Amino acid sequence: MPKVPLWDLPELPKNELPDHLQQQKTRVFCNNDAPTHTENITFSGAYAAMGVDNSVRLNEFRKNFKVDIIKMNDEDMEFDLIGIDASIANAFRRILISEVPTMAIEKVLIQYSSSVVQDEVLAHRLGLIPIKVDPRLFDYMSENDVPNEKNCIVFDLHFKNEKGSGERRTVYSHDLKWLPSGSQYLLPTESTADPSSKPKTYTSFTSSQESLPEFSENPITVMPNIILSKLGPGQEIELEAHAVKGMGKTHAKWSPVATAWYRMLPEVILLKDIEGEDAQKLVKKCPVNVFDIEDIGGKQRATVARPRACTLCRECIREPGWEEKVALRRVKDHFIFTIESTGALPPEVLFTEAVKILEDKCESVITELS
Repeated sequence: MPKVPLWDLPELPKNELPDHLQQQKTRVFCNNDAPTHTENITFSGAYAAMGVDNSVRLNEFRKNFKVDIIKMNDEDMEFDLIGIDASIANAFRRILISEVPTMAIEKVLIQYSSSVVQDEVLAHRLGLIPIKVDPRLFDYMSENDVPNEKNCIVFDLHFKNEKGSGERRTVYSHDLKWLPSGSQYLLPTESTADPSSKPKTYTSFTSSQESLPEFSENPITVMPNIILSKLGPGQEIELEAHAVKGMGKTHAKWSPVATAWYRMLPEVILLKDIEGEDAQKLVKKCPVNVFDIEDIGGKQRATVARPRACTLCRECIREPGWEEKVALRRVKDHFIFTIESTGALPPEVLFTEAVKILEDKCESVITELS
């Protein structure tokens, strides 16, 4: 940006910043060598000498804050968070990764396995399978709690490749069968146990989970088509898997997202009219086709057609002289947020839960300070 002498600056209305200061406050300048003005100016008296109050006001925040959904399906979601600080966007990201609970397999009881996959590796693979169930319907289970229909889900896996098959068979995640009545494996008992009493298993279900209204019409399933192992002729796997509720900060298997990330909205500005060969050269420079050419009065002129696609690779300003023609910036309070769900819960539900968790954290802080 060219320097302007102080006496040449125009007179400004009261409580307004000059254009260059307003841009430094709201934009990150992506120059050829390095980005500048990356910090957020949050001090309330930063512009007091100009009669501008820089303090955060709740009414202004409510007026400027917006959430615009760009695309959404069962697996991923892209939306814009407008009018917030990077710290809040990052708080949502961290909560989505580590604090939104899900159900995941925690205990694996292997009855028999002749697979080439070691038992501990098989158990680890089972733990990473997304379970399609709402974790809000279950309670957390502590070390002293007994597994029951409210805090545990039991799956059975029995897969055998007959000796005469002559081929290798693949064991998939959808071969896991839900056991709504709980574990079928008996606990080790003493020989003096009363034979007339009901045998005890690894869970204490008082009723079948199928009898609960939440699961009567929606049986619990897992994400299908995930390879667990491959069995040769004569090999067999028989096991029982118990899933409990947890959070990603305990183990990554409880994280509900494959990834959650954000980036500031790119802003691409043509400082000059770029025509003819320069326009064609600019279009070829960009690897993500941000620029396009339009015909105006018989002249070819470059235009910014897809600024949102810009990755700020800075190829368009890499050569000398192009920084005077093209300006690359990022908007500091506009974030493009992407959530990729593992499949356990829809992405819109995950974000809603993250908002609730952040709200609870704020209320806890307020309670402690009051």
